[in-house]
Amino acid sequence: MSDIAVREQNTGKGLATRDIVYIGVFAVLIAICSWISIPTTVPFTLQTFGVFMAVGVLGGKCGSLAVLVYILLGAVGVPVFAGFSGGVGVLLGMTGGYIVGFFFSALAMWGIEKLFGRKPVVEAVAMLLGLLVCYAFGTVWFMVVYSRQNGPAGLWTVLTWCVIPFIIPDLVKIGLALVIAPRVRKYAFSA
Repeated sequence: MSDIAVREQNTGKGLATRDIVYIGVFAVLIAICSWISIPTTVPFTLQTFGVFMAVGVLGGKCGSLAVLVYILLGAVGVPVFAGFSGGVGVLLGMTGGYIVGFFFSALAMWGIEKLFGRKPVVEAVAMLLGLLVCYAFGTVWFMVVYSRQNGPAGLWTVLTWCVIPFIIPDLVKIGLALVIAPRVRKYAFSA
């Protein structure tokens, strides 16, 4: 039985204090990752890496809660989003769908975990599908908001702006999370 299943079994339906602390720690980790911007032609942050780590280390339930706490902190104005920004305006903006998409990404990973367990191959597939969910949600959101502000934009155009430049960096982040998360999980829950 996995360490996460044992924790859920031992704590009943509620969350243990340690789980609540880890949820907070990973919400902060996602915020820190959002502040780290890697300058390239299209700059990118490490937010998705933080999301993959949260679910990879904490499991689907607590990882999804960490992502939700991160989004809620940003929604109330705490500057946890990229560029030290926060507020509902960021979430309602063109790229806000990708931030909200992090939560749906985590939920997708949790669903796959519930169905197929936490084997490394399953975690890799879950992260890839979670990334696709985030891309899909964020792209649709971007198209709606962009169209309202600037007129219609084609799907291919939006994909070349918002998805294609990020595919390789996001795959690298998945690879790093797949290597690092099991090691962190091992030490985080060994006590």
